Parts: sequence; C-alpha cells; structure tokens
Amino acid sequence: MPSQQPQLGSLAVQAPLLTPKTVHVTPSTCHDLSLFKDLLNEYRKLDDSITMRLNRTTAQFRDRDRMGLGGKGNVEDQACAQIWRELVANWKRRTEIVEYCVSVVDKSMDEKRSSLATGEYDPASQRQIQGALFAEEVKRNQVHNELTVETIVRRRSLDAFRSRCKYFEPPFSEADARKWWDAAQAGR
Repeated sequence: MPSQQPQLGSLAVQAPLLTPKTVHVTPSTCHDLSLFKDLLNEYRKLDDSITMRLNRTTAQFRDRDRMGLGGKGNVEDQACAQIWRELVANWKRRTEIVEYCVSVVDKSMDEKRSSLATGEYDPASQRQIQGALFAEEVKRNQVHNELTVETIVRRRSLDAFRSRCKYFEPPFSEADARKWWDAAQAGR
C-alpha cells in the first residue's frame, strides 16, 4: 500500500523512509558562516533536483492512478501541485532562516557599535572592538548576500518547474502559494 505522501529524491530509491533531522537555528548558527551556508545548501537540494523530483512524483502519481488510488484531476497536474507545495514550504523555511540570521547579525553589530560609541574603553580595547565590528560587517554582508542567492535559486527553480508544468497555477484558495507564485514570477 503506498504511503500518503510520496517519497521523493534519491533517498527514496536507496532506503526506506528516513526521518528528517530537525535543526534548531540559534544565534550561534548564524554566527558560524560555514554551518549557516551548509544548512542553506541542504535546504536548496530540493531546488537543485527539481527536474528529477518532478519525474519521480509524476511516475508515483501515475502508479497510484493505475492502481485506482489516484486523486481527482490529471496525474501531471497532481504531481505539479505536490512539487509546488514542497517548493513553497522549502522557500518559506529558507527565507525565515536567512531573515532570522540577518536580524541576529545586525543586532550583534548594533551592540558593538553602541558599546564603541560610549567611549568607555582604552585604545587597545577600542581597537579590539573595532576589529570585531569589522568581522561582523563581513559576516553581515555574507548573510545578506544569501537573500540575493535565494532570489536566484527560486527563479531557476521556477523556470525548471514551468518548463514541465506549463499550465499550472496555484489555486486562488491557497493564498500563501499564490504569494510565492507572484513573487517568483516577478523575480523576487
């Protein structure tokens, strides 16, 4: 009997359903650029494998349809809707992570600036704080750049999605999906 939600990705071929690991993003995650970028890269794997996932999802819905377990509508439309929901959920999670880390790094910079502005420190301590502020500025730029990368990744995924799901549009009843659809269409 097939599962309620199809298994997708290369793991579905290699192993039984694996439980995903929950990662809690904390300020330390945001300050560790390697960890932050690794986390985003993991989330971007869905976008990177969109064509393969569309193929597999379509095949799974086709198999369900043959067994009489298909839902309403065209198999291709069902597969497109499933992948679209996954993309939107993933885009939303990544955006939340990036925006959270942007706020964490910005707050850290503001704290360093305000402590430097008090003038309570000797010159050696001030240079140390200025050095830390410079390092935070570099980190801030890297984290902010991820917002631009997100726009590019979403655009590329949307292009691949649209090449296979030419006639798909999310229903108007799904406001969140429509918002992401409109934003992706506009290149944001």
